[in-house]
Amino acid sequence: MTSPYPDGDREKVASKLPSALQQALKIRAAELALDIQDAVEVAITDWRARATPSPEVETAGAKSFSTWLPPGLYEDFKDSCTTRGVSYTQGLAQSVRDWLDANPSPQHGGSSATEPERKIVGNQKGGVGKTAVSAGIGQAYAEAGKRVLIVDFDPQGHLSEQLGVPQIEPDHDSLVSHMCGEGQGDLRDLIVTIEDPRFGKRLHVLPACFDGFLLDAKIAVVAMQKRGFQKEAALEMALRPLEADYDVIIIDCPPSLGIAMDAALYYGRRRRGEHTGVSGVIIPVLAEDSSATAYSMLAQQIEDLCEDLSVEVDYLGLVVNLYDSRRGYVATSSLENWKSLGDPKVLAIIGDLKEQREAVRKRMPLLSYAPHSDQAEAMRQVARGATR
Repeated sequence: MTSPYPDGDREKVASKLPSALQQALKIRAAELALDIQDAVEVAITDWRARATPSPEVETAGAKSFSTWLPPGLYEDFKDSCTTRGVSYTQGLAQSVRDWLDANPSPQHGGSSATEPERKIVGNQKGGVGKTAVSAGIGQAYAEAGKRVLIVDFDPQGHLSEQLGVPQIEPDHDSLVSHMCGEGQGDLRDLIVTIEDPRFGKRLHVLPACFDGFLLDAKIAVVAMQKRGFQKEAALEMALRPLEADYDVIIIDCPPSLGIAMDAALYYGRRRRGEHTGVSGVIIPVLAEDSSATAYSMLAQQIEDLCEDLSVEVDYLGLVVNLYDSRRGYVATSSLENWKSLGDPKVLAIIGDLKEQREAVRKRMPLLSYAPHSDQAEAMRQVARGATR
């Protein structure tokens, strides 16, 4: 549906577009100092000029969307949709998705155009949802158009398993071997792409490896054998060659406070020239007393690392996971205590709902299995809140 523009040189177009794409379009246009109508005009024009079909986009639950386009462009666009055998909503979604891919988000003040945002998801307590949050925000960033690498840094391999990615067998080339300076090939060869049109080949996983159980010991040995080897920098040494390929790198950490965690925190430090709150640590917690104790231990580790190495690690926020007010006073009072901290802020409260468990059972990304669920929206909220 169209209506005349007040000045006569454009017409209003009313259509539908998935809410995630609407949000991504709004953010990207603002980052690039463009009007949304101009971005959509370019998106549709380029889509019509494509020689090959664009990947299908999930449009279930698409919301009303309107903008202003040059007269006749929307009618030409509808003709192209008819020719390609897609709905107008699908055609618009493909157009916007392609435009987002072609116009990546500018870096947020990094010291180099090739430096990605680095999100470290950690807590020494197990079972708080580190893996769910790592995978969920990775999916949210990829859905919004960013190139994402999720590193399964936990040798238990829950993230790899949940996404249907095989772990790397012992004594094979792996992240651990590259961290120890023993890599035999290109680390890129180990990366697995999550094949789903929603992510447009932008979501990648570096699988866990069984050798990770020996990582702390291996790094300690290398540090003794190699003069000048800094064990805290081992993860950065391994991942640096990949950084130019990604906008966001997420580290799903093991539930420990050892050398591996130090290496992850060091990797997520604020680099020279990088703005506050771009890279840093996201801490999933539960609304219970034991989670508060674990948080205090991690906070002390971060403080010690910063003091020992003269670096700064930003707290990007807390995620209160598996929350259920029906558990009574302990849950509700713990939640209020987390909120009262103020810094780090609570990025989201994620309920103890079924969709995440079902997605894990099916070995599917949550945002593929239940893209409109409350848990999926919470992951998008965390991703937005952890980026400044």
